[in-house]
Amino acid sequence: MSSRHIARSIAMQTLFEWDFNAKDQTELANIMDRNIKEFGVGIDEVDFIHKTIKGVVDNIEEIDKIIAKYAPQWPLNQITVVDRNVLRIGVYELKIDKKEIPPKVAINEAIELAKNYGGPTSGKFVNGVLGAIFNDMKGDEDKEVEK
Repeated sequence: MSSRHIARSIAMQTLFEWDFNAKDQTELANIMDRNIKEFGVGIDEVDFIHKTIKGVVDNIEEIDKIIAKYAPQWPLNQITVVDRNVLRIGVYELKIDKKEIPPKVAINEAIELAKNYGGPTSGKFVNGVLGAIFNDMKGDEDKEVEK
């Protein structure tokens, strides 16, 4: 398993616990540090974990609006906590931190997280939402080229 995949797993587990516990900002750093110590022994991607979690939390309103737009049949509070936070990481990497992570890598990593930690249909759900976002992003790029 790649170091980045483990890092994303730790970020997802941290965001899951933070979200599950009513998004208590005062506990976020403690949750992250504990998860890194427990699941990331020897990992060389600690900065990536911090950056991803901070990026998601700092942009959560924008990220959640994007998820709501692309999953209109699922109100955000009805999406499972795992799927919601996998999507948050995926949307963050696709739309906000898009220069560091290639879109297909962001989508594939999110699908793998969903399959590993979510329910039987989580991978398909995450793929559908992130795939629709990616298709619209490609459409936007095509429109820019035409101008």
